[in-house]
Amino acid sequence: MGLFNKNTRAENTDGILARISDRLAATRRGLGQRLASLIRGRTSVDANLAEDIETLLLGADVGIEATRDIITRITEARVHTPAELYAELRAAMLAIVAPCAQPLAIPSDVRPYVIMVVGVNGAGKTTTIGKLAQRLRSEGYSLMLAAGDTFRAAAIEQLQAWGGRNGVPVMAQAGGADAAAVAHDAMQAAVARAVDVLIVDTAGRLHTQTGLMDELKKIKRVIGRFDARAPHEVLLVLDAGIGQNALAQLTHFHNAVGVTGLCLTKLDGTAKGGILFAMAEKTAIPIRFIGVGEGIGDLRVFDAGQFVDAILPQVE
Repeated sequence: MGLFNKNTRAENTDGILARISDRLAATRRGLGQRLASLIRGRTSVDANLAEDIETLLLGADVGIEATRDIITRITEARVHTPAELYAELRAAMLAIVAPCAQPLAIPSDVRPYVIMVVGVNGAGKTTTIGKLAQRLRSEGYSLMLAAGDTFRAAAIEQLQAWGGRNGVPVMAQAGGADAAAVAHDAMQAAVARAVDVLIVDTAGRLHTQTGLMDELKKIKRVIGRFDARAPHEVLLVLDAGIGQNALAQLTHFHNAVGVTGLCLTKLDGTAKGGILFAMAEKTAIPIRFIGVGEGIGDLRVFDAGQFVDAILPQVE
């Protein structure tokens, strides 16, 4: 089984960290810099400091459980310098998200590898598909896209535009068509053409609408008729800016279709980046990607260490 990056390419880690840190400026200002100001000059953790840190973490949507774990670790640590306190804080945060830093893996013996992308409208689902397609194409995979969001006509056009930009064929029908039929035709074509990866877009109506969840289940069943293991990845795209509501969305989609991976988008425009810690603590579902901007290269494979370092400026 090969990791997502088919060809390993060395990248400048410091440069990547600087760019991610720049994109996560809102979360860094709201959480990292305020934490740094609290820690600076402290050589122990008293009740007042613990309460202040707890308030900041909860305000950044880190979540009650994750916050409790972090506070427990730093209050039990025997620290003698601000740097040691910072190190304990960083280690506590990293311990929560590191297990979820699992890149998308595409086995060489599964063709087509099917990625079913789900999420509500406005989360950046179709744009994420376009960026993912571009990334996979650059790694040498052959692709096909399926315009399964037939509820919103603009979604079909948007996906076709991404397909044209990336030189990737798009299976589509008229707006309002049966989304499961689109998935069926796409699977049939992908098998016939020996495509490496098929990415299936889906409708994004509100997650509380039963009809949408039934439709997603039907799409999944149709895909499974071609390969009982498919879809091999059910990727849920979530807008990080909605904070704790993202957890409710995750619960609904996971119960319906079994989410296997997450993509958190719009992290560049929110101070609520702490939601990644809440999700990691509650679900342990792999975080495949984070979206930190509109650029084609702003869909990043989630790196736990880089993420934590980007939102926690070093305390001198």
